[in-house]
Amino acid sequence: MQHSVDCLVRVLESYRGRDKVIRTLCYGSQLVGGIISRKAEADASSHNLGKSLLLFSAQLSHCRTVLRLFDDMSMLAYSYSYGFGAKEKDGITRWISVLTNVADQLYYPCEHVAWAADSHLLGVKSDRWWVVSTVLWATSLLLGTLRSLRVLMLLKRELRKCHKDGSSHSQIDRQMQVELLSILGCMADFMNAIHWMPHGFLWAGRFPPWLVGLMGTISSVVGLIKMKEGDFAQTCSAE
Repeated sequence: MQHSVDCLVRVLESYRGRDKVIRTLCYGSQLVGGIISRKAEADASSHNLGKSLLLFSAQLSHCRTVLRLFDDMSMLAYSYSYGFGAKEKDGITRWISVLTNVADQLYYPCEHVAWAADSHLLGVKSDRWWVVSTVLWATSLLLGTLRSLRVLMLLKRELRKCHKDGSSHSQIDRQMQVELLSILGCMADFMNAIHWMPHGFLWAGRFPPWLVGLMGTISSVVGLIKMKEGDFAQTCSAE
């Protein structure tokens, strides 16, 4: 019990860990709230509970938007350190990663302008800026999926070599699991990204709140699992 509490405290003390917890609570509340609101139309108390959970989810989402106002510099520092991916052995992976960094870097200022417009800090319409930021997010998700697929293909080649040599492949298996999780998380978020596009584009605007919550919860749980895997990998490398 004490170990679990200590782990939770360590997660909440880091910005990325706290954001992942808030994100999970946000989409989890939307999932439960959407289901309750859908099934309890005749029950006033249950309907109010569902509505409260949806409002709570909206507030957490707004909280994350405000916190992302301070993400530009960290993203810029990461993009600068990665550069053109000189350390990457595979050229395709390198250029996919560079394009992903560009999309992510452009996403933040576009979202900031949309938020500022909604907050009446700027005299512009927020709609077009939200659309641009959503398009950039969807682009980043697609590129992330392509990168994971490419990495999986390269890992399978290494796995075949390990089978021929009879060497251990536990690390490769773990890396493949992480990439499969990445694809699952990206695709779940991509479903929501299309939902938030302008009406008339594919399934834009057709998801009920519970389905948006389900997709977001899936990707959030994937993020938590990957964060735990990352901590495990750091521990192994330290040992």
